[in-house]
Amino acid sequence: MMQTPSFTPLAVVELVSDTKEEAIAWLLSRIRDPQQNGGAELLVEQLGPGVGSQEKENPNLFLVGASRQRLLSGAEDVGLFKEFSDGSMRAFTCANKNNFKDFQGDGDDFFSMAECQYIIKHELDTLRAKDETHVPGYTQVKLYPGKSIIRRLQSKGIMIQMFPIHEKEELKRLSFSWYKKVKLSFQPLDAIRHYYGEGQAFYFGFLEYFTIALLPMALIGVPYYLFDWEDYDKYVVFAVFNLIWCTVILELWKRCSASLAYRWGTLSRKKAFEEPRPGFHGILGFNPVTGREEPLYPNAKRQLRIYLVSLPFVLLCLYLSLYVMMIYFLMEGWALSVHDEEPTFWTGILLFIPSVIYAVVIEIMNLIYRYAAEFLTEWENHRLESSYQNHLVLKVLVFNFFNCFASLFYIAFIMQDMVLLRQSLATLLITSQVLNQFMEAFLPYWLQRRRNKKMIRKVQKRTTQEDKELPLAEQVRLEADMSTYLGTFDDYLEQFLLFGYVSLFSCVYPLAAVLVVLNNITEVYSDAFKMCRVFKRPFSDPAANIGVWQLAFEAMSVIAVVTNFALIGMSPQVRAYFPDSETQLILWTVAAEHGLLAIKFILAFLIPDVPKPIQIKLARLEFESLEALKKKRQPYGGKCSKPRSSGRWSSEEERRVYKY
Repeated sequence: MMQTPSFTPLAVVELVSDTKEEAIAWLLSRIRDPQQNGGAELLVEQLGPGVGSQEKENPNLFLVGASRQRLLSGAEDVGLFKEFSDGSMRAFTCANKNNFKDFQGDGDDFFSMAECQYIIKHELDTLRAKDETHVPGYTQVKLYPGKSIIRRLQSKGIMIQMFPIHEKEELKRLSFSWYKKVKLSFQPLDAIRHYYGEGQAFYFGFLEYFTIALLPMALIGVPYYLFDWEDYDKYVVFAVFNLIWCTVILELWKRCSASLAYRWGTLSRKKAFEEPRPGFHGILGFNPVTGREEPLYPNAKRQLRIYLVSLPFVLLCLYLSLYVMMIYFLMEGWALSVHDEEPTFWTGILLFIPSVIYAVVIEIMNLIYRYAAEFLTEWENHRLESSYQNHLVLKVLVFNFFNCFASLFYIAFIMQDMVLLRQSLATLLITSQVLNQFMEAFLPYWLQRRRNKKMIRKVQKRTTQEDKELPLAEQVRLEADMSTYLGTFDDYLEQFLLFGYVSLFSCVYPLAAVLVVLNNITEVYSDAFKMCRVFKRPFSDPAANIGVWQLAFEAMSVIAVVTNFALIGMSPQVRAYFPDSETQLILWTVAAEHGLLAIKFILAFLIPDVPKPIQIKLARLEFESLEALKKKRQPYGGKCSKPRSSGRWSSEEERRVYKY
């Protein structure tokens, strides 16, 4: 068993087992070198073999940590916000460290472990080549001044992974308060943020908010389902409520999101300058912004790839989805004809089989398309990670929306069969929820247990006696072999589709909100379980909101307005007001839909995204920063000091202040 490291390990760097010795020595020296020499000035030690180690174990695992002073300076480098002594959230600076709340002594326990790990990742990511032309021992792995070393090692397959270490005691406390104890209460969002960071906390906060927001629809939907199942006319009222609900909950979520972001110190945090993605490639050139050499790729060439290859491929996939949908309707017609010829219990069951098969096919097609979309977006060669994510989200959302909802639109507006629409919506919703729970929680856990069967047995043997902790070497190797958490993309996508099922057609199937509430309750526990037990701990993501998904949900709410008004216009109750003119019915429906859209956008404008108290705190902080700038410039005022005391500045001083 390895000796205990001389520092608190925060992250692990794993290189391939046959990495050249000179490359390892060079990388470790660059990590340890002082910052003034271009290094990261971090602490690093090689992980020793565990108990009962085998020859096939990878020896190239390295523990990375940092001194307390290095973490303080790193927090200032990344612009970390912490609570000030007056209760406001301010960017941490070493000069004012004693004025921050909870800062005592040398700053022990001032930063959470997630914040420390985020600092470590930032310092490693910004470790750059100096005058090296290639990685030592790998002449084909070229380097140039300013190139990120870690990104180059990752893109060339020399570095397998870099991940933060779990903190066992804190994880136990979080697990107990989060998912091990079944109770009707809010999630421990602050504890989730403290352990996993703001990105994860925002997802679970949105999941909780969305579930609570669904309760009014669920409570109203139950009596509608029980007493007015066949009375389609009365669903007009439910549709109108649905439209108001969609707008209000998304606007209120913005305010809730802003409150959480301010409390966690990310609301006014400046976004870090984005570096090129590890997979980005091109001809070496000069970046006029950074002043460094880096790969350059013509934007025109990227646009050609997007519009001549990616777009036609997406359209082809949409056509295939439409073709599969028509096969589903043929199956549906066949099942209905069999049932009409000889109605029995089994033929009644047969009516649901086509919808179940179609729901399974939809999930399979979504999965296959996801891999194709990732390949295409990677091939488009986007320079920035944010651009890559935006294009990937757009591709996936368009296909998933069409694939999941095209059949429902066809049944509602072409076939105009509300009974079949209810049946199809219920079957698709229930089947997709069951499959998602299986794919997201049970299957990863089962695969993880199979993959780590020997290690888990070793863990169980060592923890049954007096609940002893697993040795560090074995804990790190166990975590290194766990599945990598790929982010909240799939989780948000699932909630987006559920929001679509509820907002688009729930007026004809009021139990949709009830099913989504039940799904989200189990989702909280399954997601919490997989975060704590199945996946490696992800690095903290200092998010200030849910990002591009806010726009996706708002776009869905706009489509919901159009869909629900079309359903209202088709209802016999509304048609009775226009017995002689179909054109008048359409015009009145479109006019009412445009009116509600106008009200929706007016509400979005009138409801502030940031609550007033937080606006005041942010304005006060900005004012104090400006006043501090004035005082800082006071000694250098010279001859201009007298006019300044009377409230007048020189034009040069004004330019400096406004520039600041």
